[in-house]
Amino acid sequence: MENRLERLRSGLRRIDAISDATWLASLDERKRKELEFHDAHRDRSRAGHLDQDTYERFYGNKKYYVATELSKRYVDDWIRTHAPGKVFLDYACGDGSNALKAARSGALLSVGIDISRVSVENARRDAAEAGLAEKTLFVQADAENTMLPDASVDVVICSGMLHHLDLTHAYPELARILAPEGVILAVEALDYNPAIKLYRYLTPQMRTDWEKAHILSLKDVRAARTLFELGDIRYWHITSILGGKLPGLLPALNGLDRMLTRIPLVRLMAWIFTFELKKPQSTAASRQQ
Repeated sequence: MENRLERLRSGLRRIDAISDATWLASLDERKRKELEFHDAHRDRSRAGHLDQDTYERFYGNKKYYVATELSKRYVDDWIRTHAPGKVFLDYACGDGSNALKAARSGALLSVGIDISRVSVENARRDAAEAGLAEKTLFVQADAENTMLPDASVDVVICSGMLHHLDLTHAYPELARILAPEGVILAVEALDYNPAIKLYRYLTPQMRTDWEKAHILSLKDVRAARTLFELGDIRYWHITSILGGKLPGLLPALNGLDRMLTRIPLVRLMAWIFTFELKKPQSTAASRQQ
C-alpha cells in the first residue's frame, strides 16, 4: 500500500506540474467549453455580484437542492462507510466537498480532480481552512484521461458529473485507475421524467450543450457492465422536488417518495438515482497487476 500511495502522490505532482499552455492544448473543443463553463460557475465572487434576476437565471435550480435530503444522507453515509483506510477519489470533484467528507471519515488519502482550475483552487482553500490539507490532494485533470497510475484508488465517488463526460472514455478510465475489488458510487440525474426534461429545456443557460444531451438512463448503467459488476441501484426524489418551493411539506413528501421509489415503473420518474459499480478481482486489468 505504501508504494502504491507514493506512486499516486508522484503521479499527482507530475499532473500538477503540467503548464497551462500544455494542458489547454491537450483538450478538445468540448472539454474547453466545459472548463470555461465551470470556471465561471464555480467563481464564488461572481454569484455575489449578480442581481436577483440574473442569479435566478443562472443559479435558480439551486433552490431545489434543499429537497435532496434523503439522497444526500445516503451519499454521506456511503462515504463514511467506504472511505476509512482507503485511497478515495472525488472524480470531477467540483469544490471538493465529498473529498473533504472522505478525509474527515478517515481516508488514507483523499484526492480530487476537476477540469476547472477555479474548482481546484476552491477545494484547496476549503481543505486548508478545515485543517485537512495534509489529508487531501486536488489537481486539475481531465476525467477522461486522468494520467493517474493504474489501480491507484480504492473508492471513487462520481457525484453529478458522469453526464458531463463521454462514457465510452470515462468508464474505461475509471476501470483502469480503480484497484481490484474497488467500488464506485455514481449520483446522477435520471433521464425519464418529462416534467424534469421540460425544465432542463427551458433553462439552457444552466448547462453546457453536452450536459443537456447526455443525462443518464438505465441504458448507460447497463453499458458499464462490460467493465464492472453492477451493485445497488436506488431512486430518489419524485414528489420531494416540490420541497424546493414548499419546504414545510418536505418531511411528508420524503415519506411519500420512500413508497413511490419502490414501485418499478413509478420510480423511473425520480429526479436522481444512485448506482454502485464494483471492479472484480478477476478482471483482465487486475490480472496484469
